[in-house]
Amino acid sequence: MSGWAILGGALAALWMVDGLRLRQRARSLVLLSPTGAPVAGDHSFLVRPGVVLDEATRQAASEHAQNNHLDVLDLVSPRIASWRAMVFLFVIDPLRFRHDRFARGFSAGDAMLVRSSVLERLGTSPPSEPLRNTRRGGTSQGRPPPTDPLALVELARQLKLHAAVSSDVAVAPGLTSPGMSLRDRRRVLRLVLGDGFVPLFVVQLVLVGLAIAFAPPWGLLALAVFHLQVLLVTLGTQLTPRDRMAHVAFRPVIDLVSALGPVSPSPTHRVTAAELRPVYDALLAHGTTPFFEPARADCPLCHDRDLSKLGEFPDHYQRKPGRFVLSRCRSCGHVFQNPRLSVEGLSFYYRDFYDGLGEELTQTVFGNEMTEYRARAEMVARFTQPKRWLDVGAGHGHFCCFARGLLPETRFEGLDLSESIEQAVRRRWVDRGIRGLFPEVAPELAAKDESYDVVSMSHYLEHTLDPAAEIDAAARVLQKKGLLFIEVPDPESRLGRLFGRGWLPWFQPQHLHFLTVKNLQRLLIERAFEPLVWHRGEAHQPAEFTYLTLVALNRVALSADVPWRPEAGVITRAWRKVVWSTALPLVGAAWLLDHALAPLFRREGWSNTYRVLARRVA
Repeated sequence: MSGWAILGGALAALWMVDGLRLRQRARSLVLLSPTGAPVAGDHSFLVRPGVVLDEATRQAASEHAQNNHLDVLDLVSPRIASWRAMVFLFVIDPLRFRHDRFARGFSAGDAMLVRSSVLERLGTSPPSEPLRNTRRGGTSQGRPPPTDPLALVELARQLKLHAAVSSDVAVAPGLTSPGMSLRDRRRVLRLVLGDGFVPLFVVQLVLVGLAIAFAPPWGLLALAVFHLQVLLVTLGTQLTPRDRMAHVAFRPVIDLVSALGPVSPSPTHRVTAAELRPVYDALLAHGTTPFFEPARADCPLCHDRDLSKLGEFPDHYQRKPGRFVLSRCRSCGHVFQNPRLSVEGLSFYYRDFYDGLGEELTQTVFGNEMTEYRARAEMVARFTQPKRWLDVGAGHGHFCCFARGLLPETRFEGLDLSESIEQAVRRRWVDRGIRGLFPEVAPELAAKDESYDVVSMSHYLEHTLDPAAEIDAAARVLQKKGLLFIEVPDPESRLGRLFGRGWLPWFQPQHLHFLTVKNLQRLLIERAFEPLVWHRGEAHQPAEFTYLTLVALNRVALSADVPWRPEAGVITRAWRKVVWSTALPLVGAAWLLDHALAPLFRREGWSNTYRVLARRVA
């Protein structure tokens, strides 16, 4: 069998497997049942213009939401266009969507039932402003109903965040769904698949064409599977797209027209790199010198002056300007950033990473760490069933959101310096948000006699200016015999030497301190903590090869325009799309390699991470 025949067969198999996967999703969609019950008073319906949502369908949706304790219910027409059905099933797995707390919110784009209180918690969130309407189609507080078919799609993402385990989808037989314009269709496809969708689609067609030219039977088989995929997905399911046969006949043309051409503007304004460029020009007016404190000649932990240079690093991830040096103390083994970032530097290098331009990507990463969240919660649960838990460095509250599913009787509170903790409160991912620096907030909490059963610091200490002060703060707010959970990178991992400057946990410039097990144990014992259990190999997080691949690709073609670098030209933007769309298999291979080798790295001395649970004894 020739290489072209193998290519044709592989494409046919890939599309067949993908079609069977989407078919399983289509078969699991719930069909709304008729009811005579009235619509609940706190149920609002968001309907795009042209969609017909009759009273019987409203009633059926409302009763389904009531019976299943739902706050958000996306309504799908059985006659939805074929391309929209395929995209919807690509994003949404109906069997998992509700219970996956961090699943990506998405909408078929026609109509949604939303509990009014969820809309209220969205506050001034941009997508909610124009979209709040009453269940009869009128406006709330004078705001107009949605006028852009993309508005529901973008709003759905925010709604899922605010109704993490009370969002679902259902097929509404009485829902009449009109088509979307080509511009809107292109925008939806880019929202789901990113800008790399266009070159990826073109490469796909080119490969099929080459297979047909050099191995006709196999190439034609691949093309047939490609054409018939919508039938495989929808026949015998609740979905009966009105254009199914047309889609079968003309799919390459339909996909080509959908991929190429102008798109509709986003219904919500997002700050762009171009708008932020003057801000960064001003911040960098004096170079990077103000971003660093003077270098120190002694170890911040043991104060010995016998230091060596471990390495000098660029900002691999954001590619902001600056060089960052890590020093190692030959006496105690402590690794630290030297010179350390100043307060101004911390502000500069954290800007647009966890919020702003980088917020969506960072939240996606945090939303895929459920294995780690479970391990942390279960480690604590083996020793206590906490009543009150404080997560320090909580960010948007991803860990708390996940852990409350395992520990429903626990009150979770989060502390963070950024406004992300306020979003966590609005989403109800935490029961209370505290904003500030932990060493500064702890005395106030202690004075109010606000004590906790558990304090957790997951990948937090390495970001702090003084890890010892953070542990002191934990001791102040913990009850006697309360538990302190800490998880940090392991600077003694052999992977650090193997990967060198490309090792993920060095993560410059954000990681300021790297505590060895011995040093962390000493800090804990000096502050009247008794370590109960250590996880070293068990805590390994498989990411080395994936990160190294992404870093290399980022050097070849920066993944997006950023305001701290010159604006990309047409050729550079085109090159970026080609690199990142065609390199997806390479990233996937790196991810598979990380997970294939994970059992080998989950051994003491190799794991990139360790965690400890300690009890306060005095």
